[in-house]
Amino acid sequence: MTAHVDVMDLVSRLKAAEEAFVLATVVRTVSVTAAKAGAKAVIRPDGTIAAGWIGGGCAKGAVLKAARESLADGESRLVSIQPENLLAELGVKPGESRLGVKFAKNMCPSQGTMDIFVEPVLPHPSLVIFGASPVAMALAELARPLGYHVTVAVPAGDMTATPDADVLVDGFLLEGLHDARRFIVVSTQGKGDEAALKAALGVEADYRAFVGSRRKMASLREKLLSEQVEASALDSVKAPAGIDLGAITPEEIALSILAEVTMERRRGQRGEGAR
Repeated sequence: MTAHVDVMDLVSRLKAAEEAFVLATVVRTVSVTAAKAGAKAVIRPDGTIAAGWIGGGCAKGAVLKAARESLADGESRLVSIQPENLLAELGVKPGESRLGVKFAKNMCPSQGTMDIFVEPVLPHPSLVIFGASPVAMALAELARPLGYHVTVAVPAGDMTATPDADVLVDGFLLEGLHDARRFIVVSTQGKGDEAALKAALGVEADYRAFVGSRRKMASLREKLLSEQVEASALDSVKAPAGIDLGAITPEEIALSILAEVTMERRRGQRGEGAR
């Protein structure tokens, strides 16, 4: 009982700290097994079991492999660890999957069966917004209800109102961003465009966009190229930002940007072939 409480306490703390981990839960056992249904363990990205227990070496290797895969693609898995003769009766080989179940061979003398649910718990995706323009403010307000961890970076002197953000950075220098999928939007709109864009290129991200016209981006591109910024980095910036919805107001422009960000975030997660 104490181990279970420790596991759930750690789960709460890791979630609050926006740290990635896997929660593995034994959901079924047959015959003799070291761990019983309900046993849980917290597995960190480096493969260490931070709390709890789900059995010895009979289960550990298969579960850790599933944990790594789950953290990589964000998908939960059900792992069924069975004796070789039972796998043969089912017509599956160790490592194969069927109907959402990943099968593994139990190498232990007990020859029991364990089904373990492996659930990745990932930090909220990070939306980093440079600037305090009306579009930036609207984007921050729209993003949080959709599950984004919002960081707004802007010099304090440029702010006319407090944005709806999880983190507010004075200036464009970003440090200590939490480890998650990251999406960046530069929405300075005339106040520090060049400095903000240069800072955005220095941060690892899955998506970068600039709120402004193609002509404005082309002008900034030439300036930054003259400062030895790589052309390939500048080419990775989507400009103008957002899907063409015919948007006019700041709120509509923010909606078009967030729609584009969501498309990138969910790419490959729907339909046939989704991971």
